[in-house]
Amino acid sequence: MFLAVSLPFLNEIVALFLVAVVIAFISYKIKLVPIIGFLFAGVLIGPNALGLVQDQELVDILAEIGIILLLFTIGIEFSLEKLNKIKSAIFVGGGLQVALTVASVVGIFILLNVDWKIGIYTGFLVALSSTAVILGLLSEQGKTDTPTGRLSLAVLIFQDFAIIAMVLLVPLLSGQSGSTTDILIVLGKAVLLVIGIVLLARKIVPWILDKVAQTRRQELFLLTVMAICFGTAALTNLADVSLALGAFLAGLVVSESHYSDHALSEIIPLKTIFNAVFFVSVGMLLDVRVVLEYPLLLLGVTSGILLLKFILSTFSLLVLGYPIRVAAASGIVLSQIGEFSFVLERAGRNAGLVPGGYGELGSQMFIAVSVFLMLLTPLFLSISPKVGELLSKTPLNRIGQKRNKDSDSESSVSLEDHVILVGYGPAGRNLAKIFMETNIPFVVLEMNPKSVSEMKEQGINAIYGDATRPHILEHASIESAKLCVIAINDLDANPRIIKVARYLNPTLQIIVRTRYLAQAEAMEQAGADTVVPEEMETTVRLFSSVLSAYMIPDQEIEQHIRELRAEDFQIMKGSIQEAHLMVLQGLDEEGLHTRAVLVREGSYAAGKTLAELKLRNEYEITVLTVQRGEKNTGNPAGSFTLEAGDRLVMVGLAGRFADAAEIFREEKPPVEFEEDF
Repeated sequence: MFLAVSLPFLNEIVALFLVAVVIAFISYKIKLVPIIGFLFAGVLIGPNALGLVQDQELVDILAEIGIILLLFTIGIEFSLEKLNKIKSAIFVGGGLQVALTVASVVGIFILLNVDWKIGIYTGFLVALSSTAVILGLLSEQGKTDTPTGRLSLAVLIFQDFAIIAMVLLVPLLSGQSGSTTDILIVLGKAVLLVIGIVLLARKIVPWILDKVAQTRRQELFLLTVMAICFGTAALTNLADVSLALGAFLAGLVVSESHYSDHALSEIIPLKTIFNAVFFVSVGMLLDVRVVLEYPLLLLGVTSGILLLKFILSTFSLLVLGYPIRVAAASGIVLSQIGEFSFVLERAGRNAGLVPGGYGELGSQMFIAVSVFLMLLTPLFLSISPKVGELLSKTPLNRIGQKRNKDSDSESSVSLEDHVILVGYGPAGRNLAKIFMETNIPFVVLEMNPKSVSEMKEQGINAIYGDATRPHILEHASIESAKLCVIAINDLDANPRIIKVARYLNPTLQIIVRTRYLAQAEAMEQAGADTVVPEEMETTVRLFSSVLSAYMIPDQEIEQHIRELRAEDFQIMKGSIQEAHLMVLQGLDEEGLHTRAVLVREGSYAAGKTLAELKLRNEYEITVLTVQRGEKNTGNPAGSFTLEAGDRLVMVGLAGRFADAAEIFREEKPPVEFEEDF
């Protein structure tokens, strides 16, 4: 007999996720950033609109988990070494941005005859930017490690440290209890905690992850990573440091190990779910009635804060010697109010403080302005390069001529026209050796921690991670790769790797190793271009040994071997000529930018003429040959209509092939891809 258990919050969770799914789907269709959709969803279902969700406390708890996971993933993508390079931007740039913003707001309020204590409190609210929104968008667009991304992160890190002092100062500003000694004690605990976490990152955590990874148990690895994430966040909370900063520090701890990429791929699905809840929760705070009643006031305050933060953030980075192009791009990205301002606003409300000293109207205006600026953040990020370039053409370009070495240089050069080698067993080792001897760029994906450590010591570009995960393949720069060689014998994993890799880069040439000839068809159906069965080569070696024992001349043996190999390759759908094309075409220096691409059923290219695809005009890609069955058409005309099954040999830059991926991509993503995202 089953007991019916009533969950009072179940209906609200169902409403939250259903509306979020619908809004996210609409956002996807109209090509709107999902974060914007989630904010709108929150406004729609919140207590000030349809009222589908009333338990704000529950939503806040789920949102807090979302913030923790988001900041944890951002921390993993960075490292202590990278943060050390931008330490001046953190302490000088971030410190100036916060100090100047607070001082400016206080000055404005004094001119308006508002108490300076209210001015400081309101300045705190305005000074903070949205860590979750900015870093979420930067991560989504792959811009975390750009100059704009690094400088934005630097300022955001300082703001997260500053929130500690701000929360402690709120009672003092309201006249309630609190002392300088209390503040110093909390700040001292925070500094000691950060030092302890750095030591963990260098010594203990990498050792723990190495031992767990050696068990090859994915569920144990995931649990360990989650324990590190939430455990570190809990420790920072005990020291009265923000949970978000603790989560970021936890990510830094994991980033110091070889397993950071695999850890990131494991928690991405969880992060996606809870981040959606966070942005929905922010939208729920907005009272639509205030927007309708005070539209001009809302527009004026929003514009004023936007302009003030843009100018001050840009100036703070210019002081460090960054060029106006980079400083302005970062300044516009930071020109909004952050989620931790809501935490500070609640603390102020409990202490009797309200933004601007305007009572309930001040609180609602603050929320409305914050939500609108968050909604505009994707726009800020998209126009940030143009804003920087525009200001670089003015006399302001003379400021910051002393370029910081980190401002324009990327921490690492992205791979292009390279080979992704999956597996570092005997076959993988031999291939890696050949790649190094022939100067072919490559990266190895491997799940054996000892092999990864060995490759790191040898200077081989190696990533610890599961190649069936889209994130791991993306970290290997699959969008610009030329070849993917799957050198592992895993009947379950290989088709998944092939399907995900094929979807992420339709122009990729995939070569896979199998044990038996009978498995070749399944691999080809999954999307492999060339399948190399071990069974075939074993037969060849046995056949050669038998003939040699009977004193058959070497020339005759070689002839028989060629015939046998040709016959075996005919059993597969590919041909020996095709295999040679896929493996050898373009591996020399002059041909690195060639691709041999199959037109697949369901892709946009199937049924279109070359003129309609505009490969040459829009993507600077030239079609050299189209192979249809046994017939090859060289330099085909624009009127040539492609059919499913055609194979195109093209030449172009790796980045342009990545841009043209949608043309050759099958319309529906594989199930393996959907499971991760």
